Amino acid sequence: MTHPGKRGAAPCGRRLLLTAAVLTGGVLLSGASPVAAAEAAATAAVPAAGEDAAGRAPAPPCPVTQLVADSADRVGPTQVRITVINEGPRACVLQGHPTVALAGQGSPNRNKPLAVRRLGAARPVLLPVGGRAETRISFTPVLGEAGGYCDSGGEPTVAPSMVVGVAGGGLQLAPADGGDFALCGAAVKATAFRTSS
Repeated sequence: MTHPGKRGAAPCGRRLLLTAAVLTGGVLLSGASPVAAAEAAATAAVPAAGEDAAGRAPAPPCPVTQLVADSADRVGPTQVRITVINEGPRACVLQGHPTVALAGQGSPNRNKPLAVRRLGAARPVLLPVGGRAETRISFTPVLGEAGGYCDSGGEPTVAPSMVVGVAGGGLQLAPADGGDFALCGAAVKATAFRTSS
């Protein structure tokens, strides 16, 4: 740490060594692939957001094994809200957008993945035990009554459950109202996870 009035006190050799270290770090980072650089930046961002008010060590990333989600709540005719809850033994950090797939009532591994258009920037969300985070998934609705049709002329897709990919795993959910998921096309929009009130 430098004190007022002592800015010029550092020996020239120390300044050169510090400059060389900074330049070396820059060369190593710029030589990495864009994906590796993005992952390094995301990892570096997690500790700052994961530190608690007391300044203790940052919380680790959330494993899917300590997250639960009961159901998908409809928010109007074209959107569902997925809320995940940290039921683990300690706080953790969740970050990113979900993946989405449609499935039957059996194994979540037997599913039909959907293309996801990501909405909003992914920021670290600190989840204390019992803490909640949510994402909203929007889709192209099926028009008409029971038979239903797609404006595009394609056939609607109907499924009793959805598999939401989060924290390296999948959570299988049914609509909260007991119905089915019905949509047109094979793409959805999803917001980044954020703190849920």
